[in-house]
Amino acid sequence: MMGFFCWSGCLVISLQLLLGTALDNLPTCKEEDFHFEYTECDSTGSRWRVAVPNPEKACAGLPDPVKGKECTFSCAAGEFLEISSQLCSKCEPGTYSLGTGIKFDEWDKMPQGFSNVATYMENTAEFSDNKPDSCVNSSWIPRGNYIESNSDDCTVSLIYAVHLKKAGSVSFEYQYLDNNIFFEFFIQNDQCQEMSSSSDKWVKLSDNSDWMHHMVSLKSGTNILYWRTTGILMGTKLVKPVLIKNITIEGVAYTSECFPCKPGTYSDKAGSSSCKICPRNTYSDRQAKECIKCFEDKEYSEEGASKCVARPPCTKKDLFQIHTPCDSERKTQIIYKWIEPKICREELPGSIKLPASGNKEDCPPCNPGYFSNGTSACSPCPFGTYSNGLNECKTCPAGTEPVVEFEYKWWNILPGNMKTSCFNVGNSKCDGMNGWEVAGDHIQSGVGGTDNDYLILNLHISGFKQPTSVTGATGAELGRVTFVFENICVSDCVLYFMVDINRKSTSLVESFSGRKEYQSYTHIINKNATYMFTWAFQRTNTAQDSRRFVNDIAKIYSITVSNAVDGVSSSCRACALGPQQLGSACVPCPAGHYIDKESNMCKECPPNTYLTPHQVYGKEACVPCGPGSKSNKDHSACYSECLVTYIKENQTLSYNFNSLGKVATLINGPSFTSKGTKYYHLFNMSLCGHGGEKMAVCTDNITDVTGKDIEADAEDYSNVVKTFICQSTIIPSDSKGFRTALSSQSVNLADLFLGVTTNAFLGGITISPDVFPSHLKIPDVNFFYKSLTTTSSCEQGRATVISMRCNPAKLGQGDISAPRNCPAATCDGCNFYFLWETAEACPLCTERDYQKIEGACKHGQQETHYVWNEMKLCTKGVTLPEKKVSACESIDFWLKVGAGVGAFTAVLLVALTCYFWKKNQKLEYKYSKLIITANSKECELPAPDSCAIMEGEDNEDDVIYSNKQSLLEKLKSLATKEVYGVLCQGIPT
Repeated sequence: MMGFFCWSGCLVISLQLLLGTALDNLPTCKEEDFHFEYTECDSTGSRWRVAVPNPEKACAGLPDPVKGKECTFSCAAGEFLEISSQLCSKCEPGTYSLGTGIKFDEWDKMPQGFSNVATYMENTAEFSDNKPDSCVNSSWIPRGNYIESNSDDCTVSLIYAVHLKKAGSVSFEYQYLDNNIFFEFFIQNDQCQEMSSSSDKWVKLSDNSDWMHHMVSLKSGTNILYWRTTGILMGTKLVKPVLIKNITIEGVAYTSECFPCKPGTYSDKAGSSSCKICPRNTYSDRQAKECIKCFEDKEYSEEGASKCVARPPCTKKDLFQIHTPCDSERKTQIIYKWIEPKICREELPGSIKLPASGNKEDCPPCNPGYFSNGTSACSPCPFGTYSNGLNECKTCPAGTEPVVEFEYKWWNILPGNMKTSCFNVGNSKCDGMNGWEVAGDHIQSGVGGTDNDYLILNLHISGFKQPTSVTGATGAELGRVTFVFENICVSDCVLYFMVDINRKSTSLVESFSGRKEYQSYTHIINKNATYMFTWAFQRTNTAQDSRRFVNDIAKIYSITVSNAVDGVSSSCRACALGPQQLGSACVPCPAGHYIDKESNMCKECPPNTYLTPHQVYGKEACVPCGPGSKSNKDHSACYSECLVTYIKENQTLSYNFNSLGKVATLINGPSFTSKGTKYYHLFNMSLCGHGGEKMAVCTDNITDVTGKDIEADAEDYSNVVKTFICQSTIIPSDSKGFRTALSSQSVNLADLFLGVTTNAFLGGITISPDVFPSHLKIPDVNFFYKSLTTTSSCEQGRATVISMRCNPAKLGQGDISAPRNCPAATCDGCNFYFLWETAEACPLCTERDYQKIEGACKHGQQETHYVWNEMKLCTKGVTLPEKKVSACESIDFWLKVGAGVGAFTAVLLVALTCYFWKKNQKLEYKYSKLIITANSKECELPAPDSCAIMEGEDNEDDVIYSNKQSLLEKLKSLATKEVYGVLCQGIPT
């Protein structure tokens, strides 16, 4: 053992000698041969600064480790930590530092540390054509100043991991315009556990195409950041991608170096915490201390440019025309101007010159409700007066009130409550430009900076109100926004119409793609709020640096907003007067009352009629309800009380659908998009009852997709649809890896009840027999609905029919289904059909639906039973009567008496038959002898006293019987009997 220890010690000593010899042969380390790093923090929050050789550098004599700065130490903004001295130093010009943070504002390529993960949904047997590589090309794409998400229906995550020594935050700017793509931002720790509430991860839609700011707090430790997008493609149209820029992470312990300014920016001072953007007609390279000017006459650049480009020849695409404001003589001019900033050169070959301004022309008239007061501008008529725009304002006659609205159909200047702008998500070329230009009888989209600019027109309305003489019912129509437009395009242009309610969020109402002929569109307002209506025109969605489609324009000819709070009047209408003489003062009519033409007094609409929202003058304003329906208490709508009666073949059939009055839900599907995204169509429907209140609710971005008790927020209902029948698109939680199901694209299918009938047509809506074929004797009961909201594809609005079919086998709520050839309940997107099969849809039972069966009399009692007819097609109504027991007489005694009498009668008949048969034989014998004797004496017969046997004469021939005769012989005997009778009659007595 001692030898072993000696051997081990000698080995250690030998190794030390060899290592020392090797180190002695290495050169002494210089400053450029190594760098300093900090060790990981220990449990006490301390760390050490150690020297680490640079790659491929071998040297001896590294500095000894020293205690480093505490783990929570950080430098101020504009400074960095020099680890060699462990002191904070200011950043050099051309660089910047956030101090405790890092910033990603350059997206020419994917920054170091970021990764892309495209998630493929589950493979289901229902969609076996899915391939794992269907999303391999989906990713976030760097676009220079921002990064762009995928625009297909894959789920793609942008991931970045950061380790913080102390609590911090992450912030970024984003543009999120399309609700057909779901955008999540959430944080996980190193155990893949989400560190924030799942309800907070959904990012809010952008307002009016603006860049929005989003910030989330970070905890100390490892934070894995996820920006995840999922497109929902229900058709062939791509969704608009999400854009992100300026990602900033605060809470980093220290920054060991400053970041260089990206091209197009600069910092001219030491200790900068950010870089400045180079102005127009200048440029800069990376880490620039100043911007370099372009050759102003020959080159140009936009803000934040990294290079200058040559100015092209001027063309028609570089100018535009405007109408000058009217002067005191009501004259205007067409002025041509270069688009600013001017980037073209007029002196180059092929370049055009700016056309001369035109001569003076007559100004268009003032818009209705305005008048010309001798100045260059039109003024609104005072309250209580009206004007058609051509004449002076006049006072409304007694008994009338002004029709308050905004009607813009002449476009010399932009109205005061409208503004226009230009916006591009990727650059600032059109900032400050007018998005739309007035043009006399219309307003049209402007030129913009590039073809993918959003040319925006906003209209602000403070609120809506009912006319003075009408008190609106709850949920009734308050106003309408109607505009007449056309798209003149050769590219994939789109005109978007959006609505912002109470400045909370902008929702897309309708879009009009491609070329559109002259047409009108109407949007209905049902609630008083502050509205911002927006028209945004985009020539193409493809990013471009030039204007190729400058001739693609959208024209709006007129915009009319009825019942606006601050509106003006172009006409007057009759109003209701009070019961006493109050001059021309108008009084409001209660809900459901019209204005009588003769007395100008308020009168209630007749029963089972509803008041039209646009016309309250005259009894004809009260429209009769459809069959099987009645009006609600304020005559604002018609509905069914769930009780239906109709006559068939002189029989009255009654139905009671009260048990089906609650909101029913149909989830139809699944369906799949082109890349396999699974989705369902959810329909909530309120069949009848509830006093006419619309009970079906569909909500976007909810977790309980079957929730029927969701109520819209009184102030924010832009994502809620409440009506008779509504539809939502449901993305299940297992389809995209979501933790909860998602609901989107909520649509109103029925806000007007037309009636209920067994006919296949009502109100212009027809049910084809092959939609829901039936062989039952009882016809379906059809509920007809209509939506007043029109779209570009459904110009007459949407129509819905629910067919109630009697099916005794399906108890309770039964089953709701869609047509087999149209699994989404519609084949054209405008007409929807549903079949509701249940026993509750059978008519109420009556006495005709059962029969009586009487039993045998047993022991003096007889039972009577009642059973339903075979194939029972009724429900509830009358109940089946109980069996009845009644007294009766038994038939056993009379049966015995009858049997005895029958037996006696049979014996008597046999005896009489035998007696008379024997007598007949004797007569036949005598008759035969008489015939023989007569023949022998040639009818010289004796004169017997009688042909019969005389009294006292013996019957000496008793033993003589005739043989049994055949049928022929019996007939002969009958003939001879007749002869014998004749002969007997001729014999004298």
